[in-house]
Amino acid sequence: MLPGHAVQTIVQQTIDAVGNACERIARRGEDAAAEYARPSTVLRPRLSIDGDKWCALHGENLQDGVAGFGDSPSEAYFDFDREWHTKLAASSTPRGPAATPESKEE
Repeated sequence: MLPGHAVQTIVQQTIDAVGNACERIARRGEDAAAEYARPSTVLRPRLSIDGDKWCALHGENLQDGVAGFGDSPSEAYFDFDREWHTKLAASSTPRGPAATPESKEE
Protein backbone atom coordinates (compact mmCIF):
# COMPACT_ATOMS: atom_id res chain seq x y z
CA MET A 1 0.00 0.00 0.00
CA LEU A 2 1.19 3.52 -0.82
CA PRO A 3 1.81 6.07 1.91
CA GLY A 4 -0.80 8.84 2.23
CA HIS A 5 1.39 11.57 0.74
CA ALA A 6 2.17 9.42 -2.33
CA VAL A 7 -1.54 8.87 -2.96
CA GLN A 8 -2.20 12.57 -2.52
CA THR A 9 0.62 13.40 -5.01
CA ILE A 10 -0.77 10.96 -7.58
CA VAL A 11 -4.30 12.32 -7.19
CA GLN A 12 -3.06 15.92 -7.53
CA GLN A 13 -1.02 15.06 -10.65
CA THR A 14 -4.07 13.36 -12.18
CA ILE A 15 -6.28 16.36 -11.42
CA ASP A 16 -3.66 18.70 -12.97
CA ALA A 17 -3.38 16.52 -16.08
CA VAL A 18 -7.16 16.44 -16.54
CA GLY A 19 -7.36 20.21 -16.05
CA ASN A 20 -4.62 20.78 -18.65
CA ALA A 21 -6.36 18.46 -21.10
CA CYS A 22 -9.64 20.35 -20.62
CA GLU A 23 -7.90 23.66 -21.29
CA ARG A 24 -6.33 22.28 -24.51
CA ILE A 25 -9.71 20.97 -25.68
CA ALA A 26 -11.35 24.33 -24.96
CA ARG A 27 -8.61 26.17 -26.94
CA ARG A 28 -9.08 23.79 -29.88
CA GLY A 29 -12.81 24.45 -29.79
CA GLU A 30 -12.19 28.20 -29.81
CA ASP A 31 -9.75 27.82 -32.72
CA ALA A 32 -12.29 25.76 -34.67
CA ALA A 33 -15.02 28.33 -33.99
CA ALA A 34 -12.72 31.11 -35.22
CA GLU A 35 -12.05 29.18 -38.44
CA TYR A 36 -15.79 28.80 -39.06
CA ALA A 37 -16.26 32.54 -38.51
CA ARG A 38 -13.67 33.60 -41.13
CA PRO A 39 -15.20 35.54 -44.05
CA SER A 40 -13.70 33.05 -46.51
CA THR A 41 -15.43 30.19 -44.70
CA VAL A 42 -18.79 31.93 -44.31
CA LEU A 43 -18.93 33.52 -47.78
CA ARG A 44 -17.11 30.79 -49.74
CA PRO A 45 -15.53 33.03 -52.40
CA ARG A 46 -14.94 31.51 -55.82
CA LEU A 47 -11.39 30.14 -56.16
CA SER A 48 -9.57 30.39 -59.49
CA ILE A 49 -6.12 30.90 -60.97
CA ASP A 50 -5.30 34.41 -62.17
CA GLY A 51 -1.94 34.47 -63.94
CA ASP A 52 0.54 32.95 -61.51
CA LYS A 53 -1.61 33.51 -58.39
CA TRP A 54 -4.66 31.95 -56.84
CA CYS A 55 -7.64 34.29 -56.57
CA ALA A 56 -10.49 34.06 -54.05
CA LEU A 57 -13.30 36.31 -55.35
CA HIS A 58 -16.66 37.16 -53.77
CA GLY A 59 -18.77 39.11 -56.23
CA GLU A 60 -19.22 39.39 -59.97
CA ASN A 61 -15.79 40.86 -60.76
CA LEU A 62 -12.68 42.45 -59.24
CA GLN A 63 -14.13 45.96 -59.57
CA ASP A 64 -17.32 45.33 -57.59
CA GLY A 65 -16.32 42.38 -55.43
CA VAL A 66 -13.74 41.52 -52.79
CA ALA A 67 -10.71 39.46 -53.77
CA GLY A 68 -7.66 37.93 -52.17
CA PHE A 69 -4.58 36.64 -53.95
CA GLY A 70 -1.80 34.26 -52.98
CA ASP A 71 0.66 31.62 -54.08
CA SER A 72 -1.65 28.93 -52.69
CA PRO A 73 -5.40 28.65 -52.14
CA SER A 74 -4.80 29.06 -48.40
CA GLU A 75 -2.84 32.29 -48.93
CA ALA A 76 -5.58 33.59 -51.25
CA TYR A 77 -8.23 32.87 -48.61
CA PHE A 78 -6.20 34.58 -45.86
CA ASP A 79 -5.66 37.59 -48.14
CA PHE A 80 -9.42 37.59 -48.87
CA ASP A 81 -10.14 37.62 -45.12
CA ARG A 82 -7.80 40.60 -44.69
CA GLU A 83 -9.34 42.44 -47.66
CA TRP A 84 -12.86 41.77 -46.35
CA HIS A 85 -12.04 43.81 -43.24
CA THR A 86 -10.19 46.60 -45.11
CA LYS A 87 -12.10 49.87 -45.14
CA LEU A 88 -12.33 51.96 -48.28
CA ALA A 89 -10.11 55.02 -48.21
CA ALA A 90 -12.03 58.26 -47.60
CA SER A 91 -10.86 59.64 -50.94
CA SER A 92 -11.73 56.55 -52.95
CA THR A 93 -14.50 56.53 -55.50
CA PRO A 94 -17.67 54.66 -54.44
CA ARG A 95 -17.99 51.20 -55.98
CA GLY A 96 -20.85 49.06 -57.16
CA PRO A 97 -24.31 49.69 -58.56
CA ALA A 98 -25.43 51.89 -55.64
CA ALA A 99 -22.58 54.30 -56.46
CA THR A 100 -23.86 54.99 -59.99
CA PRO A 101 -26.17 58.01 -60.03
CA GLU A 102 -29.33 57.42 -62.01
CA SER A 103 -29.98 59.86 -64.81
CA LYS A 104 -32.76 62.29 -64.03
CA GLU A 105 -34.90 64.01 -66.59
CA GLU A 106 -35.60 67.66 -65.96
